[in-house]
Amino acid sequence: MNLQSFKIHITEQQLNDLQTRLDNIIWPDEQDNADWRYGVNINYLKELVDYWRTDYSWRLAEKNINSYQQYKIELQGVPVHFLHIKSGGKNPIPLILTHGWPWTFWDMHKIIEPLVRPETFGASSEDNFDLVIPSIPGYGFSFPSVGGQNFWTTADLWQELMTTVLGYEKYAASGGDWGALITSQLGHKYADSLYGIHLMHTMELNQFNIEKPWDVTAGHKTADNMPPEIRQQSLDRMKIFVSHYAVHILDPQTLAYGLQDSPVGLLAWLLERWVAWGDRNNAPHTSPFSKADMITNAMLYWATGTVGSSLRYYADAVKYPWQASHQRSPIIEAPTAITFLGGENPIGVTTKQRVNAFKQGPKAKLYNLAYLNAHDKGGHYGYYENPEAVIHDIREMFRRFR
Repeated sequence: MNLQSFKIHITEQQLNDLQTRLDNIIWPDEQDNADWRYGVNINYLKELVDYWRTDYSWRLAEKNINSYQQYKIELQGVPVHFLHIKSGGKNPIPLILTHGWPWTFWDMHKIIEPLVRPETFGASSEDNFDLVIPSIPGYGFSFPSVGGQNFWTTADLWQELMTTVLGYEKYAASGGDWGALITSQLGHKYADSLYGIHLMHTMELNQFNIEKPWDVTAGHKTADNMPPEIRQQSLDRMKIFVSHYAVHILDPQTLAYGLQDSPVGLLAWLLERWVAWGDRNNAPHTSPFSKADMITNAMLYWATGTVGSSLRYYADAVKYPWQASHQRSPIIEAPTAITFLGGENPIGVTTKQRVNAFKQGPKAKLYNLAYLNAHDKGGHYGYYENPEAVIHDIREMFRRFR
């Protein structure tokens, strides 16, 4: 295995080409879209693009990312990029953190220092971790992409990375969105190698093994006897996931031509989800991310040419169906912690009710539950929106294994 130290560097030629594209945008017409009913509002997008053109500094972002040790390695023929940040304290627990879509590895940056150097943030030095933060295959600097990659094949790569390459006899794992599925698969197939897992989202490992996998609403029914306002909220909730899910599964390559050619088109596609999936308790039509972090994320897709392969990750979850490694119960055997955030509370469920509601629901039986906690603040992007909650729950979960 050829483990290579790595530093990010986007060439001046790429940056100059980007600037030309941003300076020569052909904007579409927009009518009656102040409330985003037809998608991203043009005024919001123009303001963000103007910031990208005139004020944003990729070189500063590059410097910040490169302040951490990074590597690239080929595992089972698949290029993998990852940060490896070691704690200076005694007996750190190795922890692999996995992002989702439309995230990047850099969305974890707010929790790095408190987990690696807890004593500098008012916590015990014994609550320390060695962090491994990879880019999912086909995302960011885990390129060139290799076909056939999905959440369960990625889990195999993470197991090899943590045990064979980095030499950890036992490790912990945490993830959200795709990262939650990858982490759940680790907890299913490789429980003996894990202290435990921490999830930001609960998803069934066989969720793509259905007749219409592109229909994300298939398992969500709205009873006719619901109060009208609750029924409407439930329907509105479903809509925010439908379009990207169906297109990414059915037509990822077709969409990729437009998004890779147009950085503004790419930004708009990502922005729709950053806004729709953030904490719904915040002001409507606002992103939880700063302008700089939104543009950095867009750059990590556009400059690496991986937007198409990131979309295809959905299609390959369908093309290569998940198969169980065992039939024991629970199916996810590793001790499991789950962080619930209020911005994603089910309709009609308060944060105080969230843990008990989950325990009484059908998904609870999938996990070897060890720790559950619910917090008011935060939406889909918990590592970024409420890093304090994530840090707290990770510490609480894994303190028992020290």
